[in-house]
Amino acid sequence: MLRVVYEAADDLKPDKPVEISEDRGIITVRIRRTADAPTYTAALNGELEKFLANSEWFQLWKDEIVSPQSSECPVRVVYVLDLDGALDAGDAVEIREHRGLVEILVDPEVDVARFVAALNRAIEEFLAGGQWFQHWQGEIVT
Repeated sequence: MLRVVYEAADDLKPDKPVEISEDRGIITVRIRRTADAPTYTAALNGELEKFLANSEWFQLWKDEIVSPQSSECPVRVVYVLDLDGALDAGDAVEIREHRGLVEILVDPEVDVARFVAALNRAIEEFLAGGQWFQHWQGEIVT
């Protein structure tokens, strides 16, 4: 089973608000607990772009397999501050999926602890949909 786990971290350096690691079937994303939403969303966008450029995670979109290396529409994850009030009242995050794109809408006032709690619930449901897989050391992990 694939998992992406977000954690609030107290041991990240001030100049490193996000740290990402990967193992078989799991990506762990650690976020400095004291970072504000504009800081951690910007850091997540930068770190995920670098991570995906070297990863082997794939999206099954209808009958097409989309990878980070797909030329027409590569897999991307983008965190967007909800400055327009599109989130339902009280929601911290919302995941939207398109071909090659996962967009995570974020309440601009949400602290890291609430963000990771909300996103962990949402991402578990998101991945349970069976549209993603990882190629890990010659093995396909779903």
